[in-house]
Amino acid sequence: MGNVLHMRPVEVPFPKRSLNLRSVHCPLPTNIHQQHSCYNSNNSNNTKVTEEESYPQATQKTSGQEVKTGESGEKKASKPQDGHSKNTSKTTSDDEQGPLVVQQEWKLEVLSLNNSNIMKSHKTVETEATKTTVATVAGVAQSKTSSVFQKWAAMELEVQRPMTKRQLSDECAAYSLRVVKKSTVRREEGDVQRDVEGQAPVKPKLQPRPRQSSSSVKSGSVSKKKLKKELFATTEVFSRVDNHAINTGKLRSQKIFSVPTITQTITQAITEGAQNELEKLRAIWIWLCHNIEYDVSGYLGLTDKLCSPERVIETGRGVCCGYSSVCMQMCQEAGIECQEVSGHGKGIGYRQGQSYQNTKSLHMWNAVKLGGHWYLLDACWGAGRVDMDNKAFIKRYDDFYFLTDPEDFINSHCPDEQEWQLLDDPIPLEEFEKRVLKTSEFYRLGLTLLHPKHFLLVTENGEASVSMKFTKPVDFTYQISQRNGCEPKAVNSSSGLLTVTRESMRLRLLPPTGGTYDVMIFARSGNNSGTFSWVCSLLVECPEQKPTEELPENPFLSWGLQRSAESLGVKKCSIGAEAAVSETGSFELVLHTSRPLMMLCELTQKDLDPSIAKRCLATQIQSDRLTCNVLCPYLGYYRLSVFVRNYERPQDSFQNGGNFLLHCTGGAINLNELFPPALSTACGPGIRTQDAGLSKFSHTGAVVSTQQGKCNITFQNQQDLELHAVLFKEQRKRLGHPLCRHVFFTYNSSKVTISVALPEAGVYKLGLYAKTSTDQDFSLLCDFVLRNSSESSWPPFPCTYTAWQRGSVLFEPRGGLLEPLSWVLFRVRVPGAQRVSVVGEQLMELQLSKSRVWEGEVFTGASVSQLKLAASGGGGGSTDMAIIMSFDVLSQQNEM
Repeated sequence: MGNVLHMRPVEVPFPKRSLNLRSVHCPLPTNIHQQHSCYNSNNSNNTKVTEEESYPQATQKTSGQEVKTGESGEKKASKPQDGHSKNTSKTTSDDEQGPLVVQQEWKLEVLSLNNSNIMKSHKTVETEATKTTVATVAGVAQSKTSSVFQKWAAMELEVQRPMTKRQLSDECAAYSLRVVKKSTVRREEGDVQRDVEGQAPVKPKLQPRPRQSSSSVKSGSVSKKKLKKELFATTEVFSRVDNHAINTGKLRSQKIFSVPTITQTITQAITEGAQNELEKLRAIWIWLCHNIEYDVSGYLGLTDKLCSPERVIETGRGVCCGYSSVCMQMCQEAGIECQEVSGHGKGIGYRQGQSYQNTKSLHMWNAVKLGGHWYLLDACWGAGRVDMDNKAFIKRYDDFYFLTDPEDFINSHCPDEQEWQLLDDPIPLEEFEKRVLKTSEFYRLGLTLLHPKHFLLVTENGEASVSMKFTKPVDFTYQISQRNGCEPKAVNSSSGLLTVTRESMRLRLLPPTGGTYDVMIFARSGNNSGTFSWVCSLLVECPEQKPTEELPENPFLSWGLQRSAESLGVKKCSIGAEAAVSETGSFELVLHTSRPLMMLCELTQKDLDPSIAKRCLATQIQSDRLTCNVLCPYLGYYRLSVFVRNYERPQDSFQNGGNFLLHCTGGAINLNELFPPALSTACGPGIRTQDAGLSKFSHTGAVVSTQQGKCNITFQNQQDLELHAVLFKEQRKRLGHPLCRHVFFTYNSSKVTISVALPEAGVYKLGLYAKTSTDQDFSLLCDFVLRNSSESSWPPFPCTYTAWQRGSVLFEPRGGLLEPLSWVLFRVRVPGAQRVSVVGEQLMELQLSKSRVWEGEVFTGASVSQLKLAASGGGGGSTDMAIIMSFDVLSQQNEM
């Protein structure tokens, strides 16, 4: 600090009308709430600032003041725009309501800066007539106290002439005359206006800032500024600065209530080691966001609002103007040009469609100048948010509001003066009101809103849509509520059809009734399973409901494959995100996979009972694909949800891989024709049959349809397993033979044929089992669904015994029921047999043909009920006969 010159009390002359006292810059504010200084104590030209004179427009700045070069080449103080003129008159009326200041006592301080700044302050200003050399800083330093009063007297004389070609001395960049009021009357903080969402109220009068015309803000030093990502690629570059600011920022706990002192102390401490203005500003931002909490009680009116710098630093709490004022104080200490900006913010209490016309602005933030360019920041919103339900401040640091790009900032912050939008083409307040409300998470996730451009959507034919695109994986969800008086009415998820692909999102909105609806969209990074964050909101007006069938609710909200499906192992799907339509009452969903997966499915419909829904699904699990066959017993919309996990990790939980909208427009399936109950999750050939060594199936699907009532299923049995099959039908006629007699195995080398002859029409389940060793039970390999549309009734096959060896083939007769008193041709191949005969009323020997088939005609007779086929083995020359098969002979009373 430099020398301090103490002056005796004097009565300071005031102009005829009161000025907007906050529109005069003091290098450091005093401890009063508003500054009542009529003179510029840094004016080396001994001129007096009166209310008839205008403040300079910004083209060049000198220690907080701005000057403008006139047409004649001289530099003159620029004029405030109309907004400031109005504020001046308004302040006058406000001052008349508060206590009058009769006399002030002043203390004059001379603060020395470094010599480099002194050398920079030597400048020359040329005019049309003469060249005036600006006094050097050294001259100011050598002036005595009396010369200061002489300058003030000289300034008073200038009231008699218009404001002309004068310039604030550059010496004030090196020396600042600090005027500190020792006693004053201060307004109550209760005069402070209320603010918006956790983003705090503003003071009635703003800290002064150099005015700039709209053209000057858009050009020169403010044009072509760098984007945030060009200033720094990631906030990790500030890790050292951030840690230092947080660790040293606890100085506020010291009981130092002199704001100039404490702000100076804190600023010097947290910016120590900062290498440039950007790092200094970052340290100030971090300190504010981590040390100042939002004054919720003040916002709610429970206590006086805290917005003055001294009270904010003393208590560690403040509303928005508290954040902005402290930020400006600290920036000044760090040598960073900073301004407070007032305007409207879409924060607490904001509702879509809210109008700001003819209303006072209720929010305040900051603009800072770095590298000759202006940037925007909001420390209040960066510190956290307000939970109005619990009336509490939630500390949640948000880096988005640090040097936010103007194109993004304008969606939530609209300054009172358009030039502070920092946009090449500023938008009017009406456009700001129409903009879609987007949160910081919207930009953090890299989202781009394709449609709509404005928050209000009006349905066409009862439907509206929202679409976005993104470059990185993102998951979405949404919430719809109908405006119903004061209390919103929640609407089920069937009112929206959400589709998410790898690069885009589309939400079709189908309001159930006419009315007004609030739509909130939530998202999260697709690389994690954390909670969803609110990203934007819209308003939907539905003049009339679209005539449509009721859609099923979707608790997973997104239709089609989940965005995370690829990471789960699902590559693509046969059904898209739009509704799949069927006129036959059946669907087939195929998921192509990158690795073996296990699958479970769920089918829902408004009229479908859960127990019946299970009989509408048949799933097939293969190493490279998953297939789900769906039957629809009712017309209308269905939801099919698919859950998957790694096949080889049964301990893993199933995760939702996709949700599909199915629309059955015709051919609803009769309840008696649904799939059999208790189907395995592995129907048809799949991973289990493959692991067992079975391959080359003649029927590769899970469902086998026959119009004749007969079918053969063939495959290769590479491991020579012992096989077994079970046929089942839920409802069937009373027959004299079990269903197992309608299944017949034929072994020919490694080829196996399962012949099925169905006794009646309907749907059957054929279970294929295998036994890998003698000490194990048969285990299920897969289920086949047999759908028989034939009305023919086929007889059972003959009954086989263990002697029916692999390689044996029965050619005739295939039926196990024989007519009495009839000749029947027998043709059978029995490998290695030396003798084959049929035993009935008498023994009939079969003859071996050239094709190695035993054949011959046999008379069934009338007195026997069975014919038995027997063979003798060739091993060891044994002549013992073994029964390998038996046939039933019908009597006249038998019925098939």
